[in-house]
Amino acid sequence: MIDFHGRKINYLRLSVTDSCNLRCKYCMPECIQESCKKERLSIEEMKNICSVFISQGIDKIRLTGGEPLIKKGILDLIQYISSYPQVKDIAITTNGLLLEEMAVDLKKAGLKRINISLDSLVPEKFFGMTRGGDLSKVLRGIELAEKIGLGPIKLNVVLINGFNDDEIENFVDLTRDRNIEVRFIELMPIGEVANWSLDHFISNEEILRKVPQLQKVNKENISSPATYYKLPNSKGKIGLISPITCNFCENCNRIRVTSQGYLKHCLHSNEEFDLKAVISNKDSIKDLIKQATLSKKLRHQLEEGNYISRNMVQVGG
Repeated sequence: MIDFHGRKINYLRLSVTDSCNLRCKYCMPECIQESCKKERLSIEEMKNICSVFISQGIDKIRLTGGEPLIKKGILDLIQYISSYPQVKDIAITTNGLLLEEMAVDLKKAGLKRINISLDSLVPEKFFGMTRGGDLSKVLRGIELAEKIGLGPIKLNVVLINGFNDDEIENFVDLTRDRNIEVRFIELMPIGEVANWSLDHFISNEEILRKVPQLQKVNKENISSPATYYKLPNSKGKIGLISPITCNFCENCNRIRVTSQGYLKHCLHSNEEFDLKAVISNKDSIKDLIKQATLSKKLRHQLEEGNYISRNMVQVGG
């Protein structure tokens, strides 16, 4: 297993594309230059990279984007990863627009769990923040994913001052009678939208202020970035992810690969290692993994105002 200062790196987040069918304001500028096809990893190259990581002890893989469900061959990649018995968990993070039509096939391919990015329960607000998203399609996809067992479902809610802070109680209420985990994530200053994010930042402490009946519960996984709470007698739970006001670096167990094949040891670092340049040599891939892990810092430097230059959609956050 990959060693990092005495801790184990066992979690790979692989971005399969930097393209997306939405244009969320905190994720990307309205006009963004996407990479061309030849710059991106092919499905076969992703399989090759995953096989090396798995051989090095990675047993949890999450596919991200951009929007991973628009990637041609995504079902083939999931089926390939799930064929490794040592992979305990394979998950995906999606905006949910294509979930209704793909959920059953995702389950058949071997997908275990799904996270949906959902920042408003109001159709007009959702449409505005995503620059065109259809909330009804997302909600139908979530219901189907619940029904077929792609869960427990996690909803990732980026907390945005002046936008969805008035919906906190509505999101929390989703956990009363459904086995759903709502995860409030502090807005992170990343890429070209860093200044926009800083202007709209609000601390996760606002959730506890607005819903004081939330009760803290123990983590099931120490490496989870969330601190967990529950309403009394609720089926689901609330997770607070606070990279700005309370970083979770000391328990980080993850490493990232972008859709262009750059290995990132930390979401909030500009340091990258080019796996695509050595894609045909598994020993060289292993060497780069080791080099990247040894370069991984003990904590990010967001508090010092050091933000990465890439946009979130390019990194696969």
